[in-house]
Amino acid sequence: MVISSSLTSERYIQTNGFTLFPRDFSMEAYRFVFQNPWIIIRAYGVTLFVTIAGTGLAVFLNTMTGYVLHRKDFKWRNYFSFYFFFTMLFNGGLVPWYILCIKYLGMKNQLLALFVPTLISVWNILLVKGFMMSVPHEITESAKMDGAGDFRIFMQLIIPLSTPVIVTIGLFTSLFYWNDWFASLIFISDPKLYTLQYLLYNLLASIESLRMVMAASGMVVDSFPTESIKMALTIIVTGPIFLLYPFVQKYFVKGLTIGAVKG
Repeated sequence: MVISSSLTSERYIQTNGFTLFPRDFSMEAYRFVFQNPWIIIRAYGVTLFVTIAGTGLAVFLNTMTGYVLHRKDFKWRNYFSFYFFFTMLFNGGLVPWYILCIKYLGMKNQLLALFVPTLISVWNILLVKGFMMSVPHEITESAKMDGAGDFRIFMQLIIPLSTPVIVTIGLFTSLFYWNDWFASLIFISDPKLYTLQYLLYNLLASIESLRMVMAASGMVVDSFPTESIKMALTIIVTGPIFLLYPFVQKYFVKGLTIGAVKG
């Protein structure tokens, strides 16, 4: 229905509502969105970089942290686990976090601001920790007897055995970075660094404002493609994730259920 509505004229949608198949075919919405295609392409590039870099770093850090917290020979693991879990119940708030990122980390109008402040996810850490409880501890012990160090054990043994949970948190993280617009809202004022979601958010706000001005001026707004533009923007934003999800779905389900209680 979303695809159909993005290819239907605005006048038909206003008169008859949304349909499963295009009734009055029109590309007006896509022509309007891509009047200046380089803006969309640049936002796509920023979003792709943030998603790939942020997901890679976040998965590595969260997986490594979850691995350390599950190790029975790490005597401080319960204290650190409580420390991480406590932040899920109470946090410093938005204002202190903003001051920390802007004043002390210098994140204003920086590309790093779009993913560095949100690299650590306690939920993902606990998910990895629960999954790795099912990995036999004897694997680590035998590798140590053979002279392998902790980092080599983690990279060559633990990561290959943890593919389901890595793909699961990778999907969670990539969806978060792909759909995130809040970081751009509070950290970015340079239009060249806008993410796709924030750019489209501004575009929709501008379209709605323009429609209100046209209506107040007595101009005809039935043909202005407001609803079809919303649907076209939905297709533009969700397309890559929609195509990616079927390839990782089997790992996603396995990663969520393998550490669960069976009964």
